[in-house]
Amino acid sequence: MTTPPYPAVTDAELAVLRAQLGRPARGVLGIAARCVCGNPTVVATAPRLDDGSPFPTFYYLTHPAATAAMSTLEAEHVMPELAGLLDDADVADAYRAAHTSYLADRAAYGEVDEIAGISAGGMPTRVKCLHALAGHALAAGPGVNPIGDAALARSTWSPSRCVCADPGAARGEAA
Repeated sequence: MTTPPYPAVTDAELAVLRAQLGRPARGVLGIAARCVCGNPTVVATAPRLDDGSPFPTFYYLTHPAATAAMSTLEAEHVMPELAGLLDDADVADAYRAAHTSYLADRAAYGEVDEIAGISAGGMPTRVKCLHALAGHALAAGPGVNPIGDAALARSTWSPSRCVCADPGAARGEAA
């Protein structure tokens, strides 16, 4: 886990991000979480992109196997199950706190009126995007975002096992 402010992103990291995303990464402020091999897994993204667009997704999941795993969970309709966890008052309180933490992390890089109060992934009351929630959980560390943690626990991908050199894993295929 890296917390703001982030070290400068290197050209080598930008090249890895380009390969992961299949396009140049936009508005990268730093690497917020890494694979055990050191490759980027989550980037911290500027709240306003260079073209002036507001961008609420501060923690952006980039690792192909992680994004594939979250897509699989969404396709398997796991989101309603994870949303049901919010019926527990303690989980709901922790999720609201995760929202507040997310906003504070992004605010360290500027306030953007168009996205004021908007975090990502449906926080603080819904479960909308597992990619965003997992990205936040990976960047913030275990115990901060309970729904992101639960999504990671349900997925076939693990941040503790490198699959960067495995093309099948990048597509979400089991090893």
